[in-house]
Amino acid sequence: MATLYELTGSFKELMEMAQDETMDQQMINDTLEGIEYEIEEKADSYAKLIKCLEGDVDAISKEIERLNNKKKTITGNISSIKKNLEKAMLVTGKTKFKTELFGFSIQKNPASVFIDQEENSPAEYWKPQKPVLDKKALGAFLKDNDVEYAHLVQTESLRIR
Repeated sequence: MATLYELTGSFKELMEMAQDETMDQQMINDTLEGIEYEIEEKADSYAKLIKCLEGDVDAISKEIERLNNKKKTITGNISSIKKNLEKAMLVTGKTKFKTELFGFSIQKNPASVFIDQEENSPAEYWKPQKPVLDKKALGAFLKDNDVEYAHLVQTESLRIR
């Protein structure tokens, strides 16, 4: 069976032949019918492959979700275990010690800023933000209005059902 690329080339050749007045119309019709059948058959094969690959993507997505949930659970367990160890060290007063494998200590973290009244903070500590264009709202506006600074673009794509 010919490849889709070859079939497309054959179709283009046939279109050129069809423009030649000396060509037999029945031969052109028969050839066209054969090419169209092969293209449809090839399209079915492509669609089967696409559906199979989409199934793989779905399965991979579900596995990623499962592994992310497992990661989240393990991360939560690590945090709980650390908090339990820290609490035990604080309660017993044993805040710094070494074992054969590890060293343990309770230490102060760097100070972090807590804002009590954000509106009273001096302007020099505010970061200016660039405005962000709301393309969804602009798109809705452009459906009913013509402007010089933007326009809607309609594209096409293959849909297999």
